[in-house]
This record gives sequence, structure tokens and C-alpha cells, in this order.
Amino acid sequence: MEWVITAISEDRAGIVEEIAGIITKHDGNWVKSSMSRLSGQFAGMVQFTSSQSTNVSALKTELEGLTQKGIIINLVETSEQLKPKGQKAQIELTGIDHKGIVAEITHLLAEKQVTIEELETDIFTASMAGEAMFTAKAEIRLPEGLTFIELREATEAIAEDIMVEINLQMDKAD
Repeated sequence: MEWVITAISEDRAGIVEEIAGIITKHDGNWVKSSMSRLSGQFAGMVQFTSSQSTNVSALKTELEGLTQKGIIINLVETSEQLKPKGQKAQIELTGIDHKGIVAEITHLLAEKQVTIEELETDIFTASMAGEAMFTAKAEIRLPEGLTFIELREATEAIAEDIMVEINLQMDKAD
């Protein structure tokens, strides 16, 4: 059986250890995770597997018990993992920070049926001018039927409108 947990909490030491302990106690094997702290909040996702003999009810009950410690947990059983279809690519953009950058670029990607597999954004201070700069990096997957050239043309067309530089690269390892 394969599972995904999402966890949200006010950040503190020991959150990951508590989740890992429950997974291990219920015959689970930690496979993959992504976790982050932002503005004092913790958010994480964990993929793990368990044997068919795992007592799912006891697992769910113990994970739900973490809410008493301030950790909101969502547990979902996933289906057999299928290899995603379509070409993988990376998109990076940088520009002077302003409202709407993420909304505009994700709208374009959604219109083109592009899946965002990972997204990281940040604001930093430009070294010379001291202006707030926005940067985003994403791992994306193009749907079958959309060519890299078509997506590049669409991102180039929007870059000037939202005042950012966009760099799109195909993933050669996919």
C-alpha cells in the first residue's frame, strides 16, 4: 500500500520525528518527502509505503491524534504510481517584485495544460538598486501534444507583459 501524508503546524522541534515514529510503528517505509518552514509555520508532504497487513484504522487514529499536538494531518492512500506522461522541463523567472506574477504565469501554464511538479519562489533585494526582486523556479511537465517551442513562444509573449525574464529549459534526463 502506498500513502501520502500532508502535515501543517506551527513550527517547532520534533514534528518530523513524531510523524516518522508513527509511520515506522505501523510498518511503514518512508519513501520521499518535501518539507519547509515559512514564517514560523511548518508544512510537509511524505510519501510512504506499508505492508498489506498494516492496521490502517490504527494508523489513521494515531496520525489523527497529532491534532492534539497542533499538527493537522491528512492521510491519503494513493494508487499505483504511474510514470507521468509528457516532457519534463524547468522554468525560471526573475523580475522586479509586483502583485500578480504567480497568478499570470500559472494561468498561462494551466491554459496550456502544463503540470507544475515543484515550485519555489522567493523575494530578494537587488544588489545595486536595492529593489525587491521576485524569483521563481519550477519543475513542469508538458502535456502530450504541446511542443517545447509552443510553450517557449507563449512564455516569451507573456514575459514582457508581466515584466519578468523567463528561462525555459527541457529536461534532457527525462
